Amino acid sequence: MTILITGSRGKVATSLIPLLRERGLDVRAASASPDKLSLPDGVQRVVCDLDDPATFPAALAGVESVFLYASPKHIEAFLAEAEAAGVRHVVLLSSSSVIEPDADTNAIAAMHSAVERGLEHSGIPSTVLQPGGFAGNALGWAWAVKATGAVDHPFPGAQSAVIHEADIADAAVAVLTRPELRGRAHHLTGPASLSVTEQVAILAEAAGRPLTVNAVSAEAWKASTAEFMPPAVAEALLGYFASHNGLPDAVTNTVEELTGHPARTFESWARENADAFRP
Repeated sequence: MTILITGSRGKVATSLIPLLRERGLDVRAASASPDKLSLPDGVQRVVCDLDDPATFPAALAGVESVFLYASPKHIEAFLAEAEAAGVRHVVLLSSSSVIEPDADTNAIAAMHSAVERGLEHSGIPSTVLQPGGFAGNALGWAWAVKATGAVDHPFPGAQSAVIHEADIADAAVAVLTRPELRGRAHHLTGPASLSVTEQVAILAEAAGRPLTVNAVSAEAWKASTAEFMPPAVAEALLGYFASHNGLPDAVTNTVEELTGHPARTFESWARENADAFRP
């Protein structure tokens, strides 16, 4: 069985690929720039740019299963090519934003929902992983922490059950290799709902230095993200922060149900990445 991994430079895929190889499975790592990939021995590399349908046929030839990054622009073309190539199963890396109350107006949810709908309308059996916020998103605070020892945030009390990317990879291995888990949507979370303030405190302990959170206006925060974040995505995040300010996020046991081990804590992620938050 050859498994195509799209988005192979991403946080989840870089954990998933070696796990699949350790099981002796044939893995094809796909990226718009496959020459930049660092891969285990025996892993094929192939060009697959989800914004360029011309790259789809060669990437999908001989593939039985796909781990798919949610890119809606050419999803119909990708799935049509996958069906023509004989793909039997697609695992989609979606987002828990699609089950939030504001999913109909949220830009992040809209992107993932479009791909979920495309899969539903295709002839290919699919399984959907819906993780919450990634623990690794905290790396977005690293530069400011190094420079100032502080994180600016519009809603320091906003809670999220952030999930370690390694747990998403473990869950993906399970649904890619165990047929009885296929055909469902799986909501994945970390083991605890944590506020921004609590996350920063955990990072401070791991880094061995004091860190603070500065409450800033939504407008100031949005302006600070303008160089690297589309306005619609920033608005979606602000909506999430506001709706979860002081309110616990949902916590599921799905990671343990799929993998047999409890979800990793944010503390464990912080210890693994502590150097990123030191001067």
